[in-house]
Amino acid sequence: MRKILLIGKTGQLGREIMGDASSFNFEIVGFEKEELDVINESQVKEKIEKIKPDILINTSAYHVVSRCEENPLEAMVVNFVAVDKMAKLCKRYDIKFVTYSTDYVFDGEKGVPYEENNKPNPLQIYGISKLAGEYTALNSHPDGVFVIRTCGLYGGEKGSSEKKGNFVLNILKEAQNKEVIEISSEQIVSPTYAGDLSRATIRLLNSKANPGIYHLVNEGYCSWYEFAKEIFKLAKIDKELKPVDRGGLDGRMRRPKFSALKNTKAKGLGVELPFWREGLKSYFNFLGRIK
Repeated sequence: MRKILLIGKTGQLGREIMGDASSFNFEIVGFEKEELDVINESQVKEKIEKIKPDILINTSAYHVVSRCEENPLEAMVVNFVAVDKMAKLCKRYDIKFVTYSTDYVFDGEKGVPYEENNKPNPLQIYGISKLAGEYTALNSHPDGVFVIRTCGLYGGEKGSSEKKGNFVLNILKEAQNKEVIEISSEQIVSPTYAGDLSRATIRLLNSKANPGIYHLVNEGYCSWYEFAKEIFKLAKIDKELKPVDRGGLDGRMRRPKFSALKNTKAKGLGVELPFWREGLKSYFNFLGRIK
């Protein structure tokens, strides 16, 4: 049985991988930030030597986009420097390394979903820091790194602790306090349920996939406004949703307008996620079970 060492076990994706691994015949040992700080190289090295994993999965990230603009050095330390050190450790100990990246490595100008081999061009510090992490991981451990880009991730009972929720939970909370909710209509994304991403990640590791970049997202794409409409439909909420075109701007920060991703490489290996509406239904089923 192969062994996984997972960093970020309490995050919305980490929790799912912790729960799914055994079903795919993996042994998994996970740590939360308080137990293993991703930027502490000696801690990571110590855990690798103690656990002797076959695979290291890094789900940690500095991913509050607006905060990255305010704290660019902190974003680079977590999303680039720490990833560089983990990749080099994995190469030294002959371990496969899985780390996650984002649709924000693209500028959104293509107008159709991005494939794995499309040229990145990030518009903000978050995308720049994640792209730097991609480059350094692939350069440091080219024979053993899997960079998994995803988009619009949501999941968990409380969502992401850093973001204080996720898009689904935040919209449901807003609906409790407002009669009219304004939602971005110009941003096109591939909303992805963490449970589907977790299972796709593990299936990819169980396949004959070569190291490299993969896009794992729920199939299809929509605007955040269309996604919110589907959330209200499933939640049976009768409040007004108002589409707003912000021109891809969040204050002075630019966001890509069309950053949906296309799963080409993994799909060729039989690894495919459900359509985004099905992913949202699965998440609602999960939320219903934990009430």
